[in-house]
Amino acid sequence: MGKGGEGSDSSEAPNLAAWVCGVDVLKIEPFELPAKLAPHDVRVAIKAVGICGSDVHYLKHMRCADFIVKEPMVIGHESAGVVEEVGSDVKHLEVGDRVALEPGISCGRCKLCKEGVYNLCPEMKFFATPPVHGSLANRVVHPADLCFKLPENVSLEEGAMCEPLSVGVHACRRANVGAETQVLIMGAGPIGLVSMLVARAFGSPRIIIADVHPERLRVAKELGADAVVQVSTRPEDLELEVIEIQKAMGSDIDVTLDCAGFTKTVTTALKATRSGGMVCLIGMGENDMNLPLTGAAAREVDIRGVFRYRNTYPLCINLLATGKVNVKPLITHRFGFSQEDVENAFKTSAAGGSAIKVMFNL
Repeated sequence: MGKGGEGSDSSEAPNLAAWVCGVDVLKIEPFELPAKLAPHDVRVAIKAVGICGSDVHYLKHMRCADFIVKEPMVIGHESAGVVEEVGSDVKHLEVGDRVALEPGISCGRCKLCKEGVYNLCPEMKFFATPPVHGSLANRVVHPADLCFKLPENVSLEEGAMCEPLSVGVHACRRANVGAETQVLIMGAGPIGLVSMLVARAFGSPRIIIADVHPERLRVAKELGADAVVQVSTRPEDLELEVIEIQKAMGSDIDVTLDCAGFTKTVTTALKATRSGGMVCLIGMGENDMNLPLTGAAAREVDIRGVFRYRNTYPLCINLLATGKVNVKPLITHRFGFSQEDVENAFKTSAAGGSAIKVMFNL
């Protein structure tokens, strides 16, 4: 993970990676790996990588929130592959094992790590988060304890989907979603859809999804949403949309997962959720918002943040292996790993439309 530039790659074939070099500038160029593995690391031949919205944001703006790309960076963080080499102290993995890679390396020493909330570690080194290099490469080096072996009935593409699926798992855990939790999801993009699948797997009896795109809502309905509501981007429509959403639920909305992160979507979530309910903030569409917090506070609507995830990969793999969650329909477009493929894949993902998850097969 981001351990390039520390020496020469010992394998015969050159190791190539997709580098973000400027706004809308992607180049496939060599990516050096350590000449020798550390005792607890493994070298993985990457076989599947999904494009995340943050990847597109880095390419389009050279930044995402407060993370700024100041020099060329290897992109990609949703990945799975095959173990090529193991460090001397690695016991649970062998050459040839198929693994999903959890992309964040925490320090393990700070107060947050010791409390178990390692996803909040201030020293986190996360694939494709400046200045750390990502995983859209022929091979990467990564800590063995962050590489999770896939059962035979879970594909490498599904393994790569464990990353966005982890966001849904963490959100549903934070919101205490269960058999009596009726859930509203704002946003039917990849994270909204995986959150819906996880909420259902966690037992939610009724799930409503709202989005501005009719095509995304059609997919949500096909994947099991009990009802969908098309909303607009116009603030003046908000009050009527809240009524429509509540009517679609047919009873109280216990939890809202906001997977968009805009003033209008969060405001809708706060107003639509029942008194004593909970709103989880997952999407990061806007940094600054003007929100009706006084009314939400008067109704004791809890607000919880969701940032990445922790201790999710084993459960994600179990959900996939047992068939409780099916992410295959979310993978709508596939590309190879040529210069042309990489450029077209990011254009497809950025365009939205029918594209949900764009996947590289290396």
